[in-house]
Amino acid sequence: MHFFRSHITTLVLASVVMFSCRNNKQEPPTPVQAKTKDAAVWQAPDTSTIPHSPEGDMIRYGRELIAHTATYLGPKGSIRQQTNGMNCQNCHLDAGTKPWGNNYSGVYATYPRFRARSGSMETMVKRVNDCLSRSLNGKPLDSTGREMKAILAYMQWLGRDVPKGKTPAGSGIKKLAYLNRAADPQKGKQVYETKCQRCHGADGQGIMQPDQSVYVYPPLWGPHSYNTAAGLYRLSSFAGYAKDNMPFGINYQTAELKDEEAWDVAAFVNSQPRPVVHFVKDWPVIASKPIDHPFGPYADTFSQQQHKYGPFGPIQQEQKLNIH
Repeated sequence: MHFFRSHITTLVLASVVMFSCRNNKQEPPTPVQAKTKDAAVWQAPDTSTIPHSPEGDMIRYGRELIAHTATYLGPKGSIRQQTNGMNCQNCHLDAGTKPWGNNYSGVYATYPRFRARSGSMETMVKRVNDCLSRSLNGKPLDSTGREMKAILAYMQWLGRDVPKGKTPAGSGIKKLAYLNRAADPQKGKQVYETKCQRCHGADGQGIMQPDQSVYVYPPLWGPHSYNTAAGLYRLSSFAGYAKDNMPFGINYQTAELKDEEAWDVAAFVNSQPRPVVHFVKDWPVIASKPIDHPFGPYADTFSQQQHKYGPFGPIQQEQKLNIH
């Protein structure tokens, strides 16, 4: 599965939860090239409209940081070394512009916002630094530094036409219907071997450029992948992401994976070893945890195993009963 594209070489890659790579010397593809016939789904503004001004330079730099994070902030980064070597666009495809590819279309319009995970109002700065700390298993950026300002400028530019408080269609990750069984890592292994390992390897460690500085195909597990606090470590996020974006070359209109395959491959990938990180202040209100949050304690009596793999229907039903 071409998970997590990262525009690095003339080889092409896709990105968990969860997982899009081209030549690292090239610009990411122009967002308006996204293939979709659905006019209602958000489309990113054309990069040719970025102004030729100091403001525009910051927007372009922010886009570059999203597309080629490791070049600047990875283990061999030119600015500093503070991330695992993956790129932001490994989770936010096509530099955060792909419909249902975890894009940034609604970020500027919906932040600051309350998030149950922290139990507080969060800013765009916190959102960015959470991604660095979790998905890139690294250290946060200086909130007042040039890199953070550039990333925020790019996100604001992407969402410039989105009304305040609105989340456009095609934003984020589409949620799949729950299975009536637990997701099966062994079945997922078969999906991985058929659809994914040709890019990410039998060992899931991805492929690096010859100079070992950046990934051509990023790792899906192991010491250089996203940690256990990342959003793609939740099966619903990984499954929805895989369904609409993997293998490489597909989009939400040309999906190849069946829903069951997406859930099962999510279970397989997220059963593999990766950095274990717990943010002890996450989910201060236990009852607000998502159904598939894989770590207790919980406000119900279901096991951690069921919260990770399902079946999720019984948990959902009990939550509805408790609400009413």
